Amino acid sequence: MKHSNFAITRRHWLAVAGLSAWALSTPVLAQTEIKFGHVGEPGSLFAASADEFAKRANAKLGNKAKVVVYGSSQLGGDKELVQKLKLGTVDIALPSTVMSSEADLFGVFEMPYLVKDRKHMGRIEKDVFWPKIAPEAEKKGLKVIGVWENGYRHITNSRRPINTPEDLKGIKLRVPEGKWRVKMFQTYGANPSPMKFSEVFTALQTGVMDGQENPFTQIYSAKFQEVQKFLSLTGHVYTPAYVTVGTRKWASLPEDVRKILEDTARETQAFVYEKAAKDDDELLGKIKSAGVQVNSPNKDAFVAASKPVYDEFAKEVAGSKDVIDRAIALGK
Repeated sequence: MKHSNFAITRRHWLAVAGLSAWALSTPVLAQTEIKFGHVGEPGSLFAASADEFAKRANAKLGNKAKVVVYGSSQLGGDKELVQKLKLGTVDIALPSTVMSSEADLFGVFEMPYLVKDRKHMGRIEKDVFWPKIAPEAEKKGLKVIGVWENGYRHITNSRRPINTPEDLKGIKLRVPEGKWRVKMFQTYGANPSPMKFSEVFTALQTGVMDGQENPFTQIYSAKFQEVQKFLSLTGHVYTPAYVTVGTRKWASLPEDVRKILEDTARETQAFVYEKAAKDDDELLGKIKSAGVQVNSPNKDAFVAASKPVYDEFAKEVAGSKDVIDRAIALGK
């Protein structure tokens, strides 16, 4: 009997010890994960960029923390990810267009044909973005720690080639969740509807939407070439992507971890731009090979049709005219 009691006591002690060890180790594991969410599919520029960032950051972080990437909208669409940054349930996200719905001045990058090329974007980033636009995000509980790329956007659809804005009349066009893209395509005569990226393929396949607009990397990785007949190389907007954190959660991270993440976000930009330029060349060929008919539209007609969008933006968003004028001047 004594032996039996001893066995029970020993088992009880081992169980308690095991539970104590588990309880001590679990919070430490939970604290170390830096969740990085984005909407890109495997093979997209977003996926390549986030994975490269995680690889570089984790090499420097050692056992301090670990960046874990969740792509393909696993943690939500862009709007949900931004909300989760504010709540602190996601640590890093890679929003693009949706930022114009958070802080009005981000709408500068929604203005058609503003950014000429990546060198021009570099000058805008240094002279306009960091001093004028980035601080607007912090007023909304968000902080940008790096500027990457979503890319030059082009229109695909299943009805006809788009050569001038008039060709968009009556086209049901999916756009991202940002009001200026909606206004732009309404101005051009299309019927734009904001929709989560993860829902677009099905909407195109079923005819709920006739078309959409995105960079080649998003078009190809999401397989839109399988459900679209025409690609029109409008290049109407260049969209940056912002490596973004929530200010409250960010402040709770150790200073050395913050520095590693911020430095790595900035240094990964060179990789992103190089990969983006390479993708531009390769992916257009792959989209053509999939049987999509490609045309080069009359960009002058689109530029001329864009003036009302600039006028409305300047009128509605305080300080935007100076920012736009400066950005345009940097392209000359």
